[in-house]
Amino acid sequence: MNPVADFAVLASRRMIFDLPVCDLDWEDALTFIDELASLPVGHTAISFVNAHNMLVMLRDESYREVLERNLVLPDGVGLDIASRVAHGEPFPANLNGTDFVPALLTFMERPKRIGLVGGRRAIVEKAAERMRRHAPWHEFIVISDGFFDPARSDAVTREISRQKIDVLIVGMGTPLQEKWVAENVGPQHARLVLTVGALFDFFSGTVPRAPGLVRALRSEWMFRLLLEPNRLWRRYVLGVPLFFYQVIRHQFGRKERILRAEPQEAPQPLLVSRDKLAS
Repeated sequence: MNPVADFAVLASRRMIFDLPVCDLDWEDALTFIDELASLPVGHTAISFVNAHNMLVMLRDESYREVLERNLVLPDGVGLDIASRVAHGEPFPANLNGTDFVPALLTFMERPKRIGLVGGRRAIVEKAAERMRRHAPWHEFIVISDGFFDPARSDAVTREISRQKIDVLIVGMGTPLQEKWVAENVGPQHARLVLTVGALFDFFSGTVPRAPGLVRALRSEWMFRLLLEPNRLWRRYVLGVPLFFYQVIRHQFGRKERILRAEPQEAPQPLLVSRDKLAS
């Protein structure tokens, strides 16, 4: 991550499971990330982290190491609950990738070359077509679907370089997408990389978004569970209670660590009067 992004993490962050998560509001996040995309040098990878990502991170140390190098934005009600428990208040904004990335595309007024990697070929092509209508001043280039053999990673990154990409959007699922970016994508490929999970499915219309009221109630996860119960039941039926358990467990463990670290008062010498000593 470049020094500007590093400064933002240090200046405005909250620790969730010992991972720094940016606590920018919507406008500040858009402005800051637009500036990162326009820098002449440097490279920043951005991750949108929700409760599921956090659970994956807790059991996958290599994934944690990648996230610690990225600019991490809070996604969903689970992160707000964790923030309330740890810091007494929710995050200023729900910066989920499904809403944030389309907003960022329109916020970036300077034309960009935007590369897409991930999803099935037909889906990512359709997503690119809709993105062109959504923000027609940018160029959207489909680099690859997300089902290439790892041995083809060099070919994919060579194509990214050849296309002179400014912003790379990668949607291959967690933690694969973050690890692939960390291992294969650098400053020579793109100034800004967004790892976006299932964004192409939503943007293409392949998977419907929850109705506005459901999203306003922060219950989109329930809508997704009803749509895809076979694929998502473990993530939500088992994952949600496990996440809440880990939040409480981590908070109590943190308090115990603080108490153990507090300096203990040195024992005071016992004062005995001279008369008592003489008796």
